[in-house]
Amino acid sequence: MLSRDEAIVLVKKYLKDINLRKNSIIAEALLRQVAKILGKDEELWGLTGLLHNLDYDYTRENPEKRGILSANLLENLLPENSINAIKANNYMHTDYIPVTSLDKSLISIAEVTGFVITVAQSTPSKHLSDVDLNTLLSKFNDPNFATRFNRNKIKLCEDVGIDLENFFNLTLRTLKQISNQLGI
Repeated sequence: MLSRDEAIVLVKKYLKDINLRKNSIIAEALLRQVAKILGKDEELWGLTGLLHNLDYDYTRENPEKRGILSANLLENLLPENSINAIKANNYMHTDYIPVTSLDKSLISIAEVTGFVITVAQSTPSKHLSDVDLNTLLSKFNDPNFATRFNRNKIKLCEDVGIDLENFFNLTLRTLKQISNQLGI
């Protein structure tokens, strides 16, 4: 398995968009936290989050290839369960059905991150520090808010044993811890 330093080199090589790099760091941090809660391998889960969108710049116009290209790039660098989770993140196009807790956690985290940042941008200050659990739940339950985010994907957190409120709290806490570092 590759090291985090080696993974960062790949992220910098393949993800030119700074926001995609930030998204990868966020996914890494959140998956590490979920792994800790579930008693899973934090290093492996973190690397999976860090590398899950490695092919995004190359598949932006061809979403049916997203995940497949990353899986090919990461073959023999990550264990099969990590590569499968990366493919499962785009299950609509890869035909790899999410079944494991890592698969479902990655999908949920990839969706909730954008949702929480969108909620923060909808506040008057446009800052994450002004977002709390009640705001997230209210916006989540508003069918007219941020319709591009799939609430069912976010709710996959429940399939791995983390209820929605705790998942939102975990996401907020983790994002706030790294927000200054990432400028979000």
